[in-house]
Amino acid sequence: MKGCNLQVNEDNNARQNVMGDISHLMKRTIIVCALLLIIFGTSCILLYVGAIHINNPSKAKYPIRGVDVSHYQGEIDWKQLSSEDISFAYIKATEGSSNKDEQFDNNWSGAQATSLRIGAYHFFSLDSPGTTQANNFCNTVKAVDDMLPPVVDVEPYGKYKDNDLIDKEALLIELRNYIETIEAYYDMKPIIYTTEEWYTVIKDEFSDYDLWIRDVYGKPDKAINWTFWQFSNRHVLPGYSGVERYIDMNVFIGNEEDFLLYKDRMAESKEDLRQEIRHFQ
Repeated sequence: MKGCNLQVNEDNNARQNVMGDISHLMKRTIIVCALLLIIFGTSCILLYVGAIHINNPSKAKYPIRGVDVSHYQGEIDWKQLSSEDISFAYIKATEGSSNKDEQFDNNWSGAQATSLRIGAYHFFSLDSPGTTQANNFCNTVKAVDDMLPPVVDVEPYGKYKDNDLIDKEALLIELRNYIETIEAYYDMKPIIYTTEEWYTVIKDEFSDYDLWIRDVYGKPDKAINWTFWQFSNRHVLPGYSGVERYIDMNVFIGNEEDFLLYKDRMAESKEDLRQEIRHFQ
């Protein structure tokens, strides 16, 4: 009987030890999960307020940064915004054949009073002719000294989110009509803004135009030869008061000297082309 009692005691002790180990493991698991939840929650909050970002390109490698804005940023204090370590601003001017951004005039005049280099962009519609869209832009945007090249924004929207379902041939024709009209009017080759997905649609037809690529979750594909890169759509800067709390951030591929000479470089390229044409005439 004594032997049996001893065995029972030993079994009870072993069971208690196992239960203690399980309890200790559960406590550790709960603590770890709680810490992970706290870290996750804190990260979400910091992302929401714009304190941290998914993309954060090296300032040493990409020193030239800028914003792009529209009516979503509301009224902009350009003096304050221009002091936020940025070198340029692209301002939405038009969309489609008849729409003009409601804040364009204020933004265009306000930005001119700063040291920023500025440019205007047009959101390209797949529902109207490229020529009438170009006329809308030209009638809206008056060229200013040292203006950056006009930008045409070609990206998924509404019923055109799947580029496999769009009429690619019609898109390329109308986009060509738009670009040629803009280039003739401003005597500058426009820049094409697009996503990596839509880049595959237009890259062959417009390979001789500078590219502004959007990739807010990683770095652009190394095979893509871009000039501007939109690396974030969730930055928060002081100086605007619109319904949209975030502002898009971009980098230019080059240093300060490259950026200052950017427009001149484009003009030189066009002059080289003119010289070649004269040579063969």
